[in-house]
Amino acid sequence: MSTTDVTDATFRAEVLESDLPVVVDFWAPWCGPCRLVSPVLEELSNDYEGRVRVVKVNADENPQLSQDYQVQSIPLIAFFSGGELEKTLVGARPKAVLKEAVEELLAQQS
Repeated sequence: MSTTDVTDATFRAEVLESDLPVVVDFWAPWCGPCRLVSPVLEELSNDYEGRVRVVKVNADENPQLSQDYQVQSIPLIAFFSGGELEKTLVGARPKAVLKEAVEELLAQQS
């Protein structure tokens, strides 16, 4: 599985109404740290296939979502469960930190 691109128009269906917990990467093409995080999120998407969805939102092209979730710095990684925002991490983080956040999200499901 790989990450899915989500827009203002598809966010509700892809994230808020998802049966699985969702990790949302708010990013932009010009953002260097975003390019560092992207392959890590691809790996997590594969590691947690069937248990967690990983999606990407281009913050520049989807200003409504950026405003709704008060995205002021990118990358911003948002963790959703049951349609609710549970946690955010700002900045490039190592895989271990992102994996721990995903594990916490899954633990809440139990």
